[in-house]
Amino acid sequence: MNIQFGNLGQFNWLWLVSAVVLVIAFTGFVHRKSLKKFATANRLPTLFPTASRFYGRIRTASTILAMLFLVFALLDIRWGKTWREVPQKGIDVVFALDVSRSMLAGDVAPNRLERAKQQIKDIVDEMAGDRVGLVVFAGDAKQQIPLTKHYHDFKNMLDAVGPFDIERGGSRLGNAIELAADSFLDKTDDHKAIVILTDGEDQESNPVAVAKQAYDRLGIRIFTIGLGDRLQGARVPAITRGTRGSASGQFMEYEGQQVWSKLNNSILKNVALATNGAYIPAETKSVDMASVYHSYIGNVQQQNFETARINSFTPRFQIFVGIALSLVLLEIFCPAGATKKCARKRLKFRGQLSSSLPGNLTNKPAQPHEPSGVAA
Repeated sequence: MNIQFGNLGQFNWLWLVSAVVLVIAFTGFVHRKSLKKFATANRLPTLFPTASRFYGRIRTASTILAMLFLVFALLDIRWGKTWREVPQKGIDVVFALDVSRSMLAGDVAPNRLERAKQQIKDIVDEMAGDRVGLVVFAGDAKQQIPLTKHYHDFKNMLDAVGPFDIERGGSRLGNAIELAADSFLDKTDDHKAIVILTDGEDQESNPVAVAKQAYDRLGIRIFTIGLGDRLQGARVPAITRGTRGSASGQFMEYEGQQVWSKLNNSILKNVALATNGAYIPAETKSVDMASVYHSYIGNVQQQNFETARINSFTPRFQIFVGIALSLVLLEIFCPAGATKKCARKRLKFRGQLSSSLPGNLTNKPAQPHEPSGVAA
């Protein structure tokens, strides 16, 4: 039989149970030692007529076992699998990742593209129930990963993305927004978001107008994340197919001059503003993407997805709670004081003790003393 523990951390309460056992054992030892000093062993049952030692042991065992079963209940022990229907709720998020060669610039370590990938992973790690998809773009756009809830597979496929996934060079942000908007399965006007990660370069693809149309038609909110140095920028590495960067240390040139790339944040701000979204100027800094998700993306209105049928272990903590309560009741109703039989023994012993004492030590009232003298 397969058994699952829902909360193994509650095992720490066993230290408390062990401490109670030690205290009970120590107090019992001290009590017995004190009684031996007070009277001989054959007189103890008569002087201290409690309920039998058997009942005392039952009460002690009940207390300890009740605590032990409560610990078992806290462990959330489960066995036996059952099928149950679980409603799914969340939002659809399509990431639009710029894979143009300018994203290989090294003003962000290790480069803009790898930083963007890590930021996507950080966002996905905060999701629970949302569906995610991926569109890559440069001079053209392509749907790389359809909407899915398999986050592990999504991140593995994300790692393999590079500049050569798009044959056409350049950067057309409008094309990416248009394709990302068409990637949503449901065409209702809520629960949708596009997250664009780019350095903001664009070749006259009208991204603001395309974004506004997607928002008006489908209610898609767009969040833009800008990467790169917006003041000085960085050189663009010259690469060959199969490489992720410039292994030779060479850089792209145009008309004899090295190509430099800077972050263009004005376009990204306008795209976000046109769709009631937000612009996150990551630039060359490290940004807490968990906060970005919860503060912006996670606030998009959610929808109910298809109900999932899950095969899960059945909780059994009720059994252990019931046993613990039964043991507590047993401890309460188990005799603790003197029984009638013990009380009779105690009265009989007192009578024997009184009769064996000298007359002047008994409880009889003293006779009046007559003064001595000569009779008249």
